[in-house]
Amino acid sequence: MSHEERLIRAGEAAGAAGLDGLLASPGPDLAYLTGYAPMPLERLTLLVVEPGRTPVMLVPELERPAALGCPAAGDLEILGWRDGEDPYEIAVRLLRGRRYAITDQTWASHVLGLARASTGARFEPSGAVLPLLRAVKDAEELAALRAVGAAADAAYGDLLQVRFEGRRELDVASDLDGLLGAHGHETVDFTIVGSGPNGASPHHEAGERVIEAGDAVVLDFGGHMGGYCSDISRTVGVGEPSAALERVHGVVREAQQAGVDAVRPGVACFEVDRAARAVIEDAGYGERFIHRTGHGIGLEVHEPPYIVEGMTVHLQAGMTFSVEPGIYLPGRFGVRIEDIVVCTADGVERLNQAPRDLAVVA
Repeated sequence: MSHEERLIRAGEAAGAAGLDGLLASPGPDLAYLTGYAPMPLERLTLLVVEPGRTPVMLVPELERPAALGCPAAGDLEILGWRDGEDPYEIAVRLLRGRRYAITDQTWASHVLGLARASTGARFEPSGAVLPLLRAVKDAEELAALRAVGAAADAAYGDLLQVRFEGRRELDVASDLDGLLGAHGHETVDFTIVGSGPNGASPHHEAGERVIEAGDAVVLDFGGHMGGYCSDISRTVGVGEPSAALERVHGVVREAQQAGVDAVRPGVACFEVDRAARAVIEDAGYGERFIHRTGHGIGLEVHEPPYIVEGMTVHLQAGMTFSVEPGIYLPGRFGVRIEDIVVCTADGVERLNQAPRDLAVVA
């Protein structure tokens, strides 16, 4: 999909939501709509998209040459403002309506500046009023997500050859960082290595704990490649796994499969969550599954749609998200298995193919 098509679709979506337009500042939404990705700074950059009108992007004059080189420059009117001028006064003069979505990443100082300069314009978070702006991926985006998912799979395969026992979580996380880079990741955003009791904390940060024989180790890692995100989780056993670990891992694997199997167009997001959660509840671990089943992924690692109770959005072909149930036993260990999937016209495709069995590492 071209940037022109994305801009038109964004304007139409705003109108359909009863809005007068969408305002985008530096961040993933601006990059998605225009291909322009400046740093978020104290100087205001603001894209104004209104239905049936040529979009306008207001930028600091010193950044105007870069903005004129962005992929969507031919589809925009690009205006500059100079230091010493009030950019918020200029921006509100561009607005023809009264009610606008404004991207979630917009700095509070900019939102307050626009509110101060306006005469009654109302700004609402785009994540609430236009949550699915980037949710349906086109063919090019899906290709990028397949590529970064395969790179994460390859890094996991190599990590299984690394020694775990007797080394700190930080050491394994460092190995993982290097392997993601070796397989093409341009940035590594997180490398969770939760060993033994630390695995019962879903967002544990790798620390000084030395990994021991008999530990379960939760691995959750990802980053960016080609602008798009990876995110995968696997749980491994160090040496011979205990019967308890094998049982819990088996339950989580069955739950993850149930969640994936529930994905198809027209299914509500909460139904996927319920499908995975039911397996864990039936096994007696319902209170130990303490987070949602999944989150959307694309330019951001967490974006709509969210696979959670109460999310009534219906899946559409092209939506990409994680399916990642887990069980967390405080003081003992945790297990999580996560794949990125895409809803297809007739079902689901996994974008991660790394083995989901309980791997044994040295």
